[in-house]
Amino acid sequence: MKANLPLDADRLWSDVMALADITDPARPYTRRSFTALFLEGRELLVKRFAEAGLTTHIDTAGNLIGRLDGTNPALGVIALGSHSDTVPSGGRFDGIAGVATGLEVVRALRDAGIRLAHSIEVVDFLAEEPSEYGLSCVGSRGMVGLLDGKMLELTEPGGEKLRDALRRVGGDPDRLDTARRDDIRAFLELHIEQGIVLESQSIDLGIVTSIVGIRRIEVIFDGAADHAGTTPLGLRHDALVAAARTVASVRDVAEQLAAETSGYFVATVGILNVEPNASNVVPGRCRLVIDVRTTHLATTARFVEIIDRASTEHAVAAKVTRAALTTLSEGSPVTCDPVLRDALHQGAQSLGLSATDLASGAGHDAAFMSRICPSAMIFVPCRNGKSHAPEEWSDRDEIAAGAAVMLQALKALDRSLARPATSSDETK
Repeated sequence: MKANLPLDADRLWSDVMALADITDPARPYTRRSFTALFLEGRELLVKRFAEAGLTTHIDTAGNLIGRLDGTNPALGVIALGSHSDTVPSGGRFDGIAGVATGLEVVRALRDAGIRLAHSIEVVDFLAEEPSEYGLSCVGSRGMVGLLDGKMLELTEPGGEKLRDALRRVGGDPDRLDTARRDDIRAFLELHIEQGIVLESQSIDLGIVTSIVGIRRIEVIFDGAADHAGTTPLGLRHDALVAAARTVASVRDVAEQLAAETSGYFVATVGILNVEPNASNVVPGRCRLVIDVRTTHLATTARFVEIIDRASTEHAVAAKVTRAALTTLSEGSPVTCDPVLRDALHQGAQSLGLSATDLASGAGHDAAFMSRICPSAMIFVPCRNGKSHAPEEWSDRDEIAAGAAVMLQALKALDRSLARPATSSDETK
C-alpha cells in the first residue's frame, strides 16, 4: 500500500476512534440512533465540522450536514458521507469511517489550499441502521422524498412515534418536503466491505458496482396460549410451530432461488417475537420479520409468492391463523454510476493502489441517494469480513487509502462536472 497519501491518516483515525469511544459501556460498540449517545456523537461531529471550516445544520429529515461553499455555488453540490449510528454492539467502523472520511477530505483540501468550484457537503445521515421504529435509512429516505406519513407513524417499543423522535433530534416532520434535494450533482460514500474479498485477495479497495434492494416482511401467527403440561399435542394451537416451519421454509426457498438466479439473493429471519414467551405456556402469538436482499426484483417477488403460500400451509397444519404478509420497508436495487466509478478507479490508479469491482450485499444510504443524483461507493477491507459485531476492524492505513482515493475522485469530478456537455456527450 502506498505510504505517501495526500491527507492526514492520523487525524482521520483520531476521528474514527473518537466517535467509536462514544458508546454504551455495557455493550461496546453501541450508539443507537435517537439516543442520548447518538446525540453526543453528533455534538462531536458538529465541533469537528466547525473546526474544518464547515457551516452545519440539521435538515428537516434529521440529517447533520456540514457545508463548504465552492467558488461557483451555482454548479451545485458534491456530497460525501455515511452514518454515525450503529446496530447493537455493532462496531467502530460501519458508517463512522464514511463520515470521518468526508470530513478528512475537506480538511485535506483546506490544507492544500484548494477551493473547489462545486460546494461540498459532508452528511451524517440519520438512522441508516434499522432503528427501534422498524425503519432503516430514515435520513436518506427523507432527503430523496421517500419518508412518508405512514412511516412517521411507526412506533418503538416504548410507544414513541418516529414523527416525535425525528423532532426530538432536530428534524421537522411537518416540513419534510424541504429536505428533498435537487442540487446534488454527485454522492460518494466510503464504507468497510463487510466481506472477505478484499482481505483474502490482498486488494486495497473495492469499487462498488451495485447495491442490493432490501425488502422487510412481517408475518404474524395467532393461535391460543395454553398450559404446556396439560394441553394434549393434538389439541394445541401453537403459533411458534407455524413460525418455526416458516423460518425453515425461508432458508430452503432462499437457497433454491440463490442457485437459480444469475444475480445476488439472500433471505434471513432476524426477528422472532413469541408471546407470552414463558417456558410452561404454549405460544399463542408469534411475529417474525424476514429480510430479503437481491439485485433482481423479480426474484424477490417470486420469493414472497412462495413464502406466502408456505406460511399459510404451516398455519393450517398448526391450527393457527396467519395475518396477511406486510411489507415494512422496501428499497430497489441500484447500479452505481459508471462515471463516478471510473473516477474512483482512476483515483486508485493515480495513487498506486489496487482496486476491484464488487457488488454490495448490504444496504447503504448511497442506494437512496442514487434516486436524486449519480452515486458511487468505495469499499475498504475489514478483518475476516466481520461487521455488525464488536470485533469489526479496519486498519488505519486501509481507511486512509480509501479516503485518499475519494479525495482524488472528488477533485477530478469537480473539474469534469463543471464542464458543459458537448454534442458527443449528449449522444452517449
